[in-house]
Amino acid sequence: MSGPLISDPLVSGHTETIQVKDYNPAVNFIDDDAIWALLNNNQQPSPDTVRQVLEKARRLQGLTLEEVAVLLQNQDATVDEELFAVARGIKDAIYGNRIVLFAPLYVSNYCANACSYCGFSADNHDLPRKTLSEQELIAEVETLEDMGHKRILAVYGEHPRNNARAIVDSIKTMYSVRKGKGGEIRRINVNCAPMDTEDFKLLKTAAIGTYQCFQESYHRTTYEQVHLKGRKKDFLYRLYAMHRAMEAGIDDVGIGVLFGLYDHKFELLAMLTHVQQLEQDCGIGPHTISFPRIEPADGSSFSERPPYAVDDATFKRLVAITRLAVPYTGLIMSTRESAELRRELLSLGVSQISAGSRTTPGGYNQEDDAAQFSLGDHRSMDEVVLDLVKHSHSIPSFCTGCYRKGRTGDHFIGLAKQQFIGKFCQPNALITFKEYLNDYASEQTREAGEALIAAELDKLSPARRRNIEACLTRTDAGERDIYL
Repeated sequence: MSGPLISDPLVSGHTETIQVKDYNPAVNFIDDDAIWALLNNNQQPSPDTVRQVLEKARRLQGLTLEEVAVLLQNQDATVDEELFAVARGIKDAIYGNRIVLFAPLYVSNYCANACSYCGFSADNHDLPRKTLSEQELIAEVETLEDMGHKRILAVYGEHPRNNARAIVDSIKTMYSVRKGKGGEIRRINVNCAPMDTEDFKLLKTAAIGTYQCFQESYHRTTYEQVHLKGRKKDFLYRLYAMHRAMEAGIDDVGIGVLFGLYDHKFELLAMLTHVQQLEQDCGIGPHTISFPRIEPADGSSFSERPPYAVDDATFKRLVAITRLAVPYTGLIMSTRESAELRRELLSLGVSQISAGSRTTPGGYNQEDDAAQFSLGDHRSMDEVVLDLVKHSHSIPSFCTGCYRKGRTGDHFIGLAKQQFIGKFCQPNALITFKEYLNDYASEQTREAGEALIAAELDKLSPARRRNIEACLTRTDAGERDIYL
């Protein structure tokens, strides 16, 4: 397949050029035998071997698949603690102590696929189906704006009614909603079914942020066993979704594995193989990686007993190893996980979390009784923000400046590799957090947040502090959406 040169303007006017190499979408680049060979050849690595890999990772060079296999096969718990410390150091070196917040907004749960693990499966005839009307969509966005959210992940089931044009129209509606003094959604990321290249080009016109799509399982036999009908049965069509998105000029993409479907070690190595293939063919890997685990879902007995359930200790290792392997990629943790575990994962490399989430169309304004899966963290937005400040000493960030400034794709990664992206992340995090405190926070959260901002300012050079304080003063005066 030919990879055309795409040059489309972003909202800011910055032009991002993506050159996708020729590739054959009929070829499965996930080599099962090669992945198992990596694991078999690195069984019970010595502590010295593991530490050599950790030392390379400290230099922010990323890891080879074999080096990842070494970490996956390590059985020394003492060395694992060193792994966690390295992951924490890498995240802080690149992104600092800011944590980006977002909320999913389920637009439609109509789905033509039958997936064994999903509550939205077409075979779940007890599920009330709904696609939000324009007024319902506006009401959901207004509620999210009242919480203080600035980023949305718009989620759509794979169904003819959720075609590219319908998705674009709904995104335009979401962007148009304004509520109160500072209520607006500034960036919408999209989780929807894979598309053909031409439809991805249409999706790009909606000024989306990241296009997100999970392979679910990279083990083809397992994939075919759990996807029973619908377009999603086509393993290769889904596998090459990101290639087509980048051909269309969408340079920020997000991938992930649904842990619990197959062996977690295989899945992580396969996902990182996908990262390498994107880097080879498209010149850029994923902007984000997500870590969903199978959670119980109404209508899915499969989800109650995942065949390869991943325990919390193993899950933490998977997140930390991924941070070492792809140091410049954003790692996302959803509200599938408990508040306690999410707090731990923040220190192991996670850089984005959802807050106050609902997983059914209309769930922010009515009882959430038709959810896609069970949530583990039921806290409100304000409770999550307060926890970030008091327990994790993190700056809750609502920043969307990079998208508007054109810092996406290889431009973003280039800044991250120079450890320069944090020069934007921290100021923008502080400014947008100040917005939240002024407009939406409870008194307790506002007091804790103001103390955190003061402590962060004390760490800065005089010139840098003056610049940020000037932006904070403008925010206090009522100006909104200030970003560097």
